[in-house]
Amino acid sequence: MDVKIEESWKSILADEFQKDYFKALTAFIKQEYQQETIYPKGKEIFKSFESCPWDQVKVVILGQDPYHGPGQAHGLSFSVREGVPFPPSLLNIFKEINADVGKSIPSHGELTRWAKQGVLLLNATLTVRAHQAGSHQGKGWELFTDAVIQHLAHQKENLVFMLWGAYAQKKGAFIPSDKHCILKAPHPSPLSAHRGFLGCSHFSQANAYLQTKGLPPIDW
Repeated sequence: MDVKIEESWKSILADEFQKDYFKALTAFIKQEYQQETIYPKGKEIFKSFESCPWDQVKVVILGQDPYHGPGQAHGLSFSVREGVPFPPSLLNIFKEINADVGKSIPSHGELTRWAKQGVLLLNATLTVRAHQAGSHQGKGWELFTDAVIQHLAHQKENLVFMLWGAYAQKKGAFIPSDKHCILKAPHPSPLSAHRGFLGCSHFSQANAYLQTKGLPPIDW
């Protein structure tokens, strides 16, 4: 089946697109876009892959669902369009970056600039109904993004995986720690950020690791 996704990823994931679960997922998603308000826009479902081709990935930040409010989600985990107020988790991410590496909190929360430096901003579920968090969970997206993580974990080396919260940590449990840098912390949500996300120093740790591997650091 012909999936409109960045060419290097299309090659890596070709087998996945032929599986029955993905065909069923595609049928479900098409129907949802016809009948409901779905985020992000259809052309942005695979934006995380478009913005960060396979051979450029250095860091993986794993989210759960797209934002389900109007105008927020645009295909990159934790990111919002310019002009959209920071969701609480994103604000905590920026607060930690400020404390960790001294970078000022930016004027907007659009994170494409990270993706262009090799940060794959991947949600476990790539679509959601408006105002219904988790509404597209259990439909097949998790199988697809598990496959993405499997390919990254086993075909690449020296990646940094940022796993925030129990959900991300469970999803990344199989990543070999002898091949990659795995950074774990509570989720940046206001419900848990004070339990160890704030103060985790993941952004400086990621850059230190990349530099030990001869790779340029990320300008957070």
